[in-house]
Amino acid sequence: MSESTHPVITYTGINQEVICEDPDATLLEVSISNQIPHLHECGGNGQCTTCRVRVIDGHSNLSPRTMKEHETARLRKWDPSIRLACQCYPKGDVSIQRLVWTSSEVNKLQLEMLPDGDAEERAIAILFCDIRNFTKMAVSNNAFDVAHILNRFYTVIGDPILFNNGVIYQYVGDEIIGLFGVSGGLKEKNCTDAVRAALGMYYAIERLNHLELVDFDIRIQMGIGINFGKAFIGHLGHPKHKQFAVIGDPVNTASRIQNYNKVAGTHLLVSESIFKAVPEGTFDIGQEFQPQLAGHEHETKIYEIKGFKNPDIKLALQSSMDYLLRNEDEFASQFYERVFEKSPETRSLFKKNMKDQGRLLTHMLGGIIYSMSRPENLDLGLKFLGESHSKYGVTQAHYPIVMESLMETIEDQLGEFSSPELLNAWRETLTMVTDQMRHYSH
Repeated sequence: MSESTHPVITYTGINQEVICEDPDATLLEVSISNQIPHLHECGGNGQCTTCRVRVIDGHSNLSPRTMKEHETARLRKWDPSIRLACQCYPKGDVSIQRLVWTSSEVNKLQLEMLPDGDAEERAIAILFCDIRNFTKMAVSNNAFDVAHILNRFYTVIGDPILFNNGVIYQYVGDEIIGLFGVSGGLKEKNCTDAVRAALGMYYAIERLNHLELVDFDIRIQMGIGINFGKAFIGHLGHPKHKQFAVIGDPVNTASRIQNYNKVAGTHLLVSESIFKAVPEGTFDIGQEFQPQLAGHEHETKIYEIKGFKNPDIKLALQSSMDYLLRNEDEFASQFYERVFEKSPETRSLFKKNMKDQGRLLTHMLGGIIYSMSRPENLDLGLKFLGESHSKYGVTQAHYPIVMESLMETIEDQLGEFSSPELLNAWRETLTMVTDQMRHYSH
């Protein structure tokens, strides 16, 4: 125990120590009150595992596992050092390590629930994306430039998969494979998520071509194929080196659909199983094809997808995140300047480091957009935010100021990429978010 009468929590990785002055605060609440970004998608209700930590020292200074935590640890085969920060209370000094640092890492947690050894049949959506003319690009540029281009490519097209609750399965040379529905869920949602991810990839590639690859005299093009069906999923391989694997004809079919773009002169094709999984009129459909794909004795009906029939708010928000948070400190600084200008008295609510507060803001904003693909957690997360902001002195009168300041900052950061449709999507979403938070702040 430290000389202080209060427990000291040490965060390894960021080498930061904070004092837990509230004896009734969980580890998660200690993080939030001290402006340390700590994921908690379900709002600290023990219904997700994003707030997990590894206890480096001071295990005995934490309250025992709750029944909810015991069950989670059993299902996910955790060792005793892993705890849910929302379920444990510090009684003395503790040293911990946050295990899920970013929202993009949340998707990987789905893999913990996969069978170990014997594969299990599950219905999933499979997305194959391929870079066109990769060989020519590799020959025309030096190895360092090619590696840089590939890293940027994988980052910008990987993000839409993660935004839509997908799992990045593999990078194979110039190809990336995404899976949707690994942990279950409704067929309609998983198929819609997969198509939204594909469309998000095209927005991302257009941005990459426009902003970053001009100097390389390169324009990346892609082909994407998506299929839905039952595949075998599990951790397979040597007992001492098992890997996540997906096996089955639906996977091969998705790859062949992707390849058929070259024949059809299209960019995004989906199988009939994807098309029929969503309500009629969801997608803007282009051409229809019925080829006999390699390895099949029958014809396969496939559809060209040009976009959503009606504006999709999630796609709009996801596609703008890279613009908004390219410089997180600048975004936060502009936002708080506007808040303090409109409401000078709010400065008194921020007694600690404003740079840390700004990072907490952008962490929260990004987390909300990621959580929109997991609506079962979003409401609980907003409840936690509303209650905690009320505790810190935020009143009902502050919310319109926050809303206006956020919208002004978003429009400013988007710059030339701003549009009435995109701003409307942000306004609609932030109205929902602030209304929920206000409801829970009473």
